[in-house]
Amino acid sequence: MFKTTKGLVLREVRYKEADRILTILTESDGKITAKARGVLRKSSRSAAATQQLTWSELTLFGNRGKWTVNEGSVLEGFSGLRDEIERLALGSYFAECLEAFAVEDQPDPALLQLGLNSLYALSEKLGEPEKIKAAFELRLMCLTGFQPDVRACAVCGKTEPEDPVLSLEDGVICCRSCRKASWDGALLEEGALAAMRYVVSAPAKKLFSFPLEGRALQNLSRASERYVQAHAERRFSTLEYYRQFTEKTI
Repeated sequence: MFKTTKGLVLREVRYKEADRILTILTESDGKITAKARGVLRKSSRSAAATQQLTWSELTLFGNRGKWTVNEGSVLEGFSGLRDEIERLALGSYFAECLEAFAVEDQPDPALLQLGLNSLYALSEKLGEPEKIKAAFELRLMCLTGFQPDVRACAVCGKTEPEDPVLSLEDGVICCRSCRKASWDGALLEEGALAAMRYVVSAPAKKLFSFPLEGRALQNLSRASERYVQAHAERRFSTLEYYRQFTEKTI
């Protein structure tokens, strides 16, 4: 069975001399694994379309639950990511997160849109990398069933918690003084909570349109990545690589 679909290449692994094994987040089938034969040969017309962090139109052949890429053409290469190693590392982190939370063979248009919008914003420098990262992480959690309840302190009910803390396990906020001793939490600087509230409810096209900088942005970025790790129950090697370029400023 042949099928033409659009997909974002999340991961590529070299296989044998000239093949790639791909993890692709597709429009039609969600996350799939596909073999791309011969794409590492100089004569291949599908080499660019099967690179990681590429949005491509792909012709797939399916047989007994296995997919093979027959043809491919690039729709968006996110070239701005290839110009700076820091942005490429962060884009790779986005891809690793999408792979971790996407479900095999289950289409998820909102998740795919988040990935594409975030990579485009990063590639086109539509905001500080840390802001794009935090917005991506928080919206990812919202789309995958872990939306934090940021309306009010979960203990005393104050809509503007004093020295707010995000509970990483329970996904709620509370005043620092209300925080339970057993909670693993992340402190939110002034402004970070307001930004978090914006991200969880903003339209997809305006996800990155919030003002935040300096210490508050750093604080939000740290809180959001810890929240992702808590619910993924794992660490991300691409995030650790990205942090090699930012540890002096974060």
